[in-house]
Amino acid sequence: MKSISILGSTGSIGTQTLQVCEDLDITVNAISAGSNIDLLEKQARKFCVKLVSVYDKNLAEQLKKRLSDTDIEVLSGEEGNVAVAKYAHSQIVVTAMSGMIGLVPTVAAIEAGKTIALANKETLVCAGHIITKLAKQYGVDILPVDSEHSAIFQCLNSDKQNKPKKIILTASGGPFFSMDNKALENVTKADALKHPNWSMGAKITIDSATLMNKGLEVIEAKWLFDVDIDSIEVVVHRESIIHSAVEFDDDSIIAQMGVPQMYLPIKYALTYPNRIASSNHRLSFFNKTLTFFEPDRTTFKCLDLAVKASKLGGLYPTVMNAANEQAVELFLNDKIKFTYIAKIIENALDNISPKYDPDLIESIILTDRLTRQYVLSLIGE
Repeated sequence: MKSISILGSTGSIGTQTLQVCEDLDITVNAISAGSNIDLLEKQARKFCVKLVSVYDKNLAEQLKKRLSDTDIEVLSGEEGNVAVAKYAHSQIVVTAMSGMIGLVPTVAAIEAGKTIALANKETLVCAGHIITKLAKQYGVDILPVDSEHSAIFQCLNSDKQNKPKKIILTASGGPFFSMDNKALENVTKADALKHPNWSMGAKITIDSATLMNKGLEVIEAKWLFDVDIDSIEVVVHRESIIHSAVEFDDDSIIAQMGVPQMYLPIKYALTYPNRIASSNHRLSFFNKTLTFFEPDRTTFKCLDLAVKASKLGGLYPTVMNAANEQAVELFLNDKIKFTYIAKIIENALDNISPKYDPDLIESIILTDRLTRQYVLSLIGE
């Protein structure tokens, strides 16, 4: 069984990854977190890791004192994340942290020859052209952890001789499915965080509510599977049982199904190409109804804003992603209304014209920072 490192071990994907590791007796060598040192300490002790990293330097010092009775090395900041990603004895790096912060350590992991179990959408959204090229250069596999991309990956693996005609990316529709713009004006943070099917972190749950999550996944699928973005169709599937599907030239469609739990795609990524038996994640077909709808692109503009950014190319996906991340943070901090998220992203795409070299990681990081500053200026911060 392979040994792993986890970037973002205290978040939703990270904690579920550790559950898979415990169930399958997978060795965990190194873990990182942003600020939750209470949980990070428990994880470090339970899994007997060799290295932990906390992004906040002061919190890292606190954790170092707490772990002084162990031989666990404690680091901080981006340097710490990179050390976790490059840890010598890990074959797989699970990129479970959310946001642009995952980009630099993912690059480091690829350059160190690690297999990437990718759960960080923003890495491919902003730097898909760089990441996929690097992965080929270093002979590294990128295994998708998102349930939708894991499903597509599995469907494509079932028929490697034929290229797909269309990728069908399913979406739950989020908590506000069928609501119009007028109704959305009054939704609260608590409303937006009530996802109908999935248990996820706050940022991705808000992205699901705006349909931006599906926009990010469209871009991610483009890079992961080397397909034209116009060949990716988004279908709202409220039950989240079909995780995605692939249509081939003969009009046959192969779909991957399962219960709406991240445990299964995480396990598949960590054990690929093998399938390890499960006893408590079985899907029953009895008393199930499957429904399918077109997404409401007029009310939920974020989906098309993501597609627009991808087609503009260059650094525009970074502008879109940074504007979204900052807008979601403002919403979660009660600074803006839910409906302002899409307006802010559209404003940023219309008014920011990045002139830097899109093939440089430094340009992506600079564009991300400048876009966030621009968004904050829109609300006087």
